[in-house]
Amino acid sequence: MPSPATTPPVSTGNPATREPVFQVRGLTRVYGGGEAAVTALHGVDFDLFRGELIVLLGASGSGKSTLLNQLGGLDSPTSGTLRYRGRDLGAAGEHELTQFRRDAVGFVFQAYNLIPSLTARENVALITEICRDPMTPETALGLVGLASRLDHFPAQLSGGEQQRVAIARAIAKRPELLLCDEPTGALDVHTGITVLEAVERINRELGTLAVIITHNAILADMADRVFTLSDGRIVSERTNTRRGLVCDLAW
Repeated sequence: MPSPATTPPVSTGNPATREPVFQVRGLTRVYGGGEAAVTALHGVDFDLFRGELIVLLGASGSGKSTLLNQLGGLDSPTSGTLRYRGRDLGAAGEHELTQFRRDAVGFVFQAYNLIPSLTARENVALITEICRDPMTPETALGLVGLASRLDHFPAQLSGGEQQRVAIARAIAKRPELLLCDEPTGALDVHTGITVLEAVERINRELGTLAVIITHNAILADMADRVFTLSDGRIVSERTNTRRGLVCDLAW
């Protein structure tokens, strides 16, 4: 793998001329039954492509996390289709979904979920030891700007640095899909920008399809496309002809 400093940007091209990574049609998720049934997603439709940076925008309860869980194979649809590279994940068994999550998906959550007794390098190595073609922990941590913090324990790192270790752990497997659930929710503005810059760099240099969910509308300018959700539906889709840099965002 080329070094982070020399890896060329990935051209995403025109979505109309590319094969989608995900094809989602009529995706519906209902929890419970009878009078207690809650519909979290109502017939959602969209395509996602390699190298895109997508922002899912909406208030709490709008369906963002439910949709992210569907894309990551953490939950199955009640109806509709969710196709990844032509494979219907909605019809997949648990073994197939486990393999999909292990090989194709990197998850980043608001909680860092690092093991306190392990260094940054060792936390990332937990993933690299079980993947087919991983980066080295040193390469992954270098991509998020932590090459000088390899042997620090989580307690010796700031919140933003811990979140970047979590990102390094997620991308060390070379996932095609990086899913970020409010990754800056527990951070101050300056630290949050640093974390988003790391996500943006991964997306740009590795061609990873990155999906970020947030309630912060200002972050929409960093995306290629923005889907706004309300009451379990996509109520608007916006394409940015020119993506704004994270460092230019004024929160």
